[in-house]
Amino acid sequence: MIKTLRNIGKQDKEKFVVPKGVQDCIPITAIYDDGIFRVGKDKYSKSFKFTDINFAVASREDKEAMFLEYSELLNSLDSGATTKITINNRRLNRLDFEKTILMPLKGDALDEYREEYNKMLLERAMGANAYTQEKYITISVNKKNVEEARSYFARVGADLIAHFGRLGSKCVEMETDERLRIFHDFYRAGEETSFRFDMKETRKKGHDFKDFICPDSMEFEKDYFKIGERYGRVLFLREYASYIKDAMVAELTELNRNLMLSIDVVPVPTDEAVREAENRLLGVETNVTNWQRRQNSNNNFSAVVPYDLEQQRKETREMLDDLTTRDQRMMFAVVTLVHLADSKEELDSDTETLQSIARKHLCQLSTLNWQQAEGLVTALPLGLRRIDALRTLTTEALAVLMPFKAQEILHQGGVYYGQNTISKNLILANRWELLNANGFVLGV
Repeated sequence: MIKTLRNIGKQDKEKFVVPKGVQDCIPITAIYDDGIFRVGKDKYSKSFKFTDINFAVASREDKEAMFLEYSELLNSLDSGATTKITINNRRLNRLDFEKTILMPLKGDALDEYREEYNKMLLERAMGANAYTQEKYITISVNKKNVEEARSYFARVGADLIAHFGRLGSKCVEMETDERLRIFHDFYRAGEETSFRFDMKETRKKGHDFKDFICPDSMEFEKDYFKIGERYGRVLFLREYASYIKDAMVAELTELNRNLMLSIDVVPVPTDEAVREAENRLLGVETNVTNWQRRQNSNNNFSAVVPYDLEQQRKETREMLDDLTTRDQRMMFAVVTLVHLADSKEELDSDTETLQSIARKHLCQLSTLNWQQAEGLVTALPLGLRRIDALRTLTTEALAVLMPFKAQEILHQGGVYYGQNTISKNLILANRWELLNANGFVLGV
């Protein structure tokens, strides 16, 4: 086994303790003022939120440039840490929506039109497509204390923000209450507006922070789980196609349900990866030589090397060539997806929909049996990985699992174009005007 994988396995290994309450099912042991969570004995994690870029609507040349820039970001990941990229489909918070999106009334003659436009936006947003999408990247690392973790995340965070900036995406650190809100909105779907958390007040009163985010009950069955009155299921990507399209992740996360898709990445140092590839190539060449020796001993001097051995030799050489001459890195990855529904029938229907999308791309999404609790911890942006379903990938193969789709925000300056998740319309806007779906221009 590769040394990096063995070390990470030892770090992730923890003694199993039977949970005595729903709070024990949330593996966060401590939280700090700057957004750092302790999620194990010596493991610390920090999340960063990044915005979308116009990947889906860009030209082929722009897509290639974005793909190469995203590959550079993946290459820059530290091999001593685990990285989790999460796409979160969550129900729209009405209070936040009214505060950030709706036009404020100004007491002039145009208030009538502002009210009508706000009403139209609310009807669309709170209708069938009342879901918004957020993206996070969570770094988790083993350190002796929180001070070491703090200095590590300061260095890695600055590097991440710079790489996302070159992509055209804005990456910001998440505060403690922001991270807790993610888990509150997931565990208590439908109660998004009731989240209240103040670190100082919580310390003063001696309350446990888990009481603010945990659900009323959690039940884990063979292939699904229940959180309160809602049903959920964790899937993982079992089989990968030889050539995956970059639109697969976007299609999987287009379902209008509460769901999270996470990609766990464990980078391997280049020298260790090259050594492993050379050992594998040596093993394949030894098998070919032994096969030829057996054929020669039977006086069969014109035998052709079997197809499977020839393929192993070819693919191993290509892998070694990628690592040594094309600046690729070897990475281990696992893709998990958790989705929620109001009933068991709806859950089964959504699972079939997601599996059919994966089959369309020649991949296979499978349900985790008797591992729903571990899968849920893996899929959430906690910084933990409890599922042993790692797949060896190169940087390019991993970059194909592209988390970007199209921008959904109005920038403060310049022209913006993209697809709106709620209306599914392409919109064009600048700082002063907003062109709605019916073609009317309204001042903002």
